[in-house]
Amino acid sequence: MSRMLTSIFMIGSIGYFVYRYRYRIINIMLGSSWMRRMAVGSIMSMPGVKRKMMQSVFGGPSEW
Repeated sequence: MSRMLTSIFMIGSIGYFVYRYRYRIINIMLGSSWMRRMAVGSIMSMPGVKRKMMQSVFGGPSEW
């Protein structure tokens, strides 16, 4: 029982730390060129995101 409570407390503490310093963590992670390349590649592999991005950058049929 004590071990389970300790695990829950640790997970909660880590979650709070990540939430509180999320922008600093993202800036540190994206400071590395290969991490930035991997992040952009994974986001651009999503079909909806890629289509929206390409329409906004290169133009296309207007939606309104």
